[in-house]
Amino acid sequence: MSAQGIDQRVIALPAVPRDDPGSVDDALRRRRSVRTYSTGSLTLDQVSQLLWAGQGITGPDGLRTAPSAGALYPLEMYLVVGAVDGLSNGVYHYRPERHDLVLQQPEDRRAALARAAVRQVWMADAPAVVVIAAEYQRTTVKYGQRGIRYVHMEVGHAAQNIYLEAVALDLGTVFVGAFDDDRVHAALNLPAEHRPLGLMPVGRLP
Repeated sequence: MSAQGIDQRVIALPAVPRDDPGSVDDALRRRRSVRTYSTGSLTLDQVSQLLWAGQGITGPDGLRTAPSAGALYPLEMYLVVGAVDGLSNGVYHYRPERHDLVLQQPEDRRAALARAAVRQVWMADAPAVVVIAAEYQRTTVKYGQRGIRYVHMEVGHAAQNIYLEAVALDLGTVFVGAFDDDRVHAALNLPAEHRPLGLMPVGRLP
């Protein structure tokens, strides 16, 4: 304490600017978890930006929008479509290297996914659901069991990117971690080595 009674260990920080619409600061300030969506469909441009934000390639060296331990990139992203202009309903696999989607299952699986997520039925109302899965061995082959922790960190990085991109697009999303792994895996017919780790329903704001 100084003679004036002020604790010199406490340092006041400058205020964060609030007058920069469209900035990362603005997106962080407006980010919220949204579980209610309007009935409007998403556009192909919007899902393109969301998927790129999660795992897109950002340069000729193959590095991506989200950091990865050892640049091993264990994450795999899927898009479950129910109402996206230009896409038929179904389950699609996102390929970052080509920035494209490959149809895996030509059927609307949103309701089945919602049932697998401890019956969070509101999820079926989202026009699309981004599914973040991982192939653990890509990371554990180098880092052993510690690599499992790194994979889970990467899911958080990718999810926050998608959150912020959704805000920038005036869309709503939420990260859902409450689900039966095996039922989600079966509902989407994922490859055996791809384990689902997070679901992110996306839709227009109500």
